[in-house]
Amino acid sequence: MTESRPELAERAARAGSEIALDGFRTDLAVETKANKTDVVTEADRESQRRVIDVIQEVYPDDAVVGEEEDALKDVPAEGDVWIIDPIDGTNNFVRGIPIWTTSVAAVRDGETVAAANVCPALGDVYTADAEGTYLNGERVSVSDRTDPETFTVCPTIWWDFDRRDEYSATVRGILERFGDMRRFGCAQIALGMVASGALEGTITNVEPNPWDTVAGVHMVRQAGGRVTDIHGDRWTTERRGLVASNGEAHEAVLAAAREAEAYRRE
Repeated sequence: MTESRPELAERAARAGSEIALDGFRTDLAVETKANKTDVVTEADRESQRRVIDVIQEVYPDDAVVGEEEDALKDVPAEGDVWIIDPIDGTNNFVRGIPIWTTSVAAVRDGETVAAANVCPALGDVYTADAEGTYLNGERVSVSDRTDPETFTVCPTIWWDFDRRDEYSATVRGILERFGDMRRFGCAQIALGMVASGALEGTITNVEPNPWDTVAGVHMVRQAGGRVTDIHGDRWTTERRGLVASNGEAHEAVLAAAREAEAYRRE
């Protein structure tokens, strides 16, 4: 019997994470891509190759969207697609900070059907299927807090140097509305934390990449949370901004994200 997509997503993510972990806290050569903070290592490339190999052994005809190398960069609207981020949180990875993950999501006709974020340096595995979201095999749900003054919210997806005023406005929006703030430098883990109830929300007004978001968005939704774009519409990979919350005070989380809009540059 063919392996199910939820099972394969986790197995492929674990296989890629093992490759990445072998390079963690070693003397890696670090390259830059679009800017000085957009970094990549050979561990990223090797991990992605391993994930793809595992997937294609079972589903050789499925499309692959991935951050590195020659994988597709946009998610096809139809068909079966795998979305891969071999190391989400590479800046943490190269600094020896253990907050990074190997992310794999399975999508069919634009809708996510399975997701896995394996965080080997933390010892955590987040997964989601058609039934729910799980942390280390135990079913989890979003936080049940309703008072925004008790919320902890995380800004996510980095703003370029010429957009730091938007970042500052986002931080101010969080500080003025909620009890506390965190920033982890790994969007997928932040989304997993919303799904598991460790955070009440995570926000950005920039246009995120699918490999940074799709798996974690599925986890939040399957755990009972809400994810929209900056306008409050249901989030998809074609939307700008990402606002994920436990759903109890989504408008307040959305308002914090919108603080950046006055400073936005095209």
